Amino acid sequence: MKSDRKKVLVVDDEVKILEVIKSFLESKDYIVFTAENGKQAFSIFEKENISFVILDLMLPDLTGEEICIRLRQRSRIPILMLTAKVDEEDILKGLEIGADDYLTKPFRLKELHARMEAILRRTSGDLVPLYRKMNFREGDLEVDLENHTIRKSGQEVNLTPNEYKILTALIKYPNKVFTRDELINTAFGNDFEGYDRSVDSHIKNLRQKIETDSKNPVFVLTIHGIGYKFGGK
Repeated sequence: MKSDRKKVLVVDDEVKILEVIKSFLESKDYIVFTAENGKQAFSIFEKENISFVILDLMLPDLTGEEICIRLRQRSRIPILMLTAKVDEEDILKGLEIGADDYLTKPFRLKELHARMEAILRRTSGDLVPLYRKMNFREGDLEVDLENHTIRKSGQEVNLTPNEYKILTALIKYPNKVFTRDELINTAFGNDFEGYDRSVDSHIKNLRQKIETDSKNPVFVLTIHGIGYKFGGK
C-alpha cells in the first residue's frame, strides 16, 4: 500500500535543533531524515525520495548556499533556509540561488510548519529537475522537459502520459532505487489507479521506446528484489 507521507531532510550541525525539528515534524506525519553536514545530506538525498529540504546556512563542511546551489543544479525540490543572519543582502542572495524561503533563528516550530505548508502548496506537482533539456549517454537519449519531448538517437519517440511521468520521476533521483510503491507516489501521487504491478507494464513499454536493446536496458534498470532506478549518465 502506498503512503502519502512526505519525506523531509533537515540539515543542521546543531544536534539539539535536529532532534526538536524531527520530533515536531514527525508529530505532523512527516517522515524525517537528519544530517549534520553536507556530505551526509547528499548521501540521504541520493537514496531517498525527499520532498522537502530544511537547510541551515552554517555547516562544518559546505555552506548552506553551496548545498542549495548543488541541489538546484539537480532538482526543483523545495528548500527552506535556516539562518542566524538577519542581513537583507544575505537573505536576498539565498533566494537568488534557489531557496524558496528563509526562516531566521530562533524560530517557532509552528511558524516553520506554516512556512513548509505554504511552500509545498506553491510547488506541488513539480517533480522535474531544474534542467529543462538533458542528454544521456552522449546524446543517445535526449529529454526536453520544457516541450515534453523525448528523442532516441535523434528521433522523437512518443511516450504515453504514464510512461513520461515514470521517466521524469526516475530522472529526478538518478541514484535512487525505487520500489514500485515509491515510484507510484513520485510519478502519480494520488492520481494512480491500478495495481502496483501495472508499473512493470509501463516500464516494459517505456524500455521498448527508449532502449537500444530493451532486454539489456541502460536507462531504466531493474534492481532485483527492490525495484527500478535510472541508469543514464
